[in-house]
Amino acid sequence: RIEDGYLKDCRIAIVVSSKQSAYALERAKKHNLPAVCIPRKEYSSLDDYDSAIIQCFETHKVELVVMAGFLTILGQKFSDKYKNRILNVHPSLIPSFCGKGYYGLTPHIKALEYGVKVTGATVHFVELEADAGPIVLQKAIEIREDDTPETLQKRVMEECEHKILPEAIKLFSENKLVIEGRRVRILS
Repeated sequence: RIEDGYLKDCRIAIVVSSKQSAYALERAKKHNLPAVCIPRKEYSSLDDYDSAIIQCFETHKVELVVMAGFLTILGQKFSDKYKNRILNVHPSLIPSFCGKGYYGLTPHIKALEYGVKVTGATVHFVELEADAGPIVLQKAIEIREDDTPETLQKRVMEECEHKILPEAIKLFSENKLVIEGRRVRILS
C-alpha cells in the first residue's frame, strides 16, 4: 500500500525471512527492496538469533517491525528492544484460535471444527507470549456453509488481513495508537 499512496510516509527498510524459500524474498527482489534470509538454525541460541536480527534492523534503521508470515519465534531480547513497535497479523479473532501452534491452516480448521459463525483477523502488538499483545484492529467475516479450511484462509487473508494490516501500519506511522495496558486507543 506504499505504492498506491495509502501509506504516505512509510518505506520498507528491509525484508527479513527465516526461510530461504519464502516468497517475501522474491517479492522484495522484484520491487528492488533490500532482503535477507537469517535462518534460526544457524544460531546456537535464541539470544544470538535475536542479536543478529537486531543488528540487521539497526543497520537498516527499522522503526516498526511488521511480522506478516514470519513464523519463527523471537526471544526476550528482541521483544524488549522493539517493545510496542512490533505488529503481527493473526488469522483469527483473538483470543480465539491463537497462541502456540495456531498458524497456517490451523486457526481455520479449528474455527470450522468449533462451528463458529464468524472468524476474521487481528492485528496486535507482539509480546513474548504468542498472540498475547494488545489488540490494534480486528475484522470479522461470516463463515459460509461450504467453506473449507483453504477457502476460509483465502477469504480471511483477502477480506480481513490485507485490509487491517495496512490500516494498523498507517495508524502507527501517524502516531495515532496509544497503548494503555492491554488496550490500544486509536486517536482521531
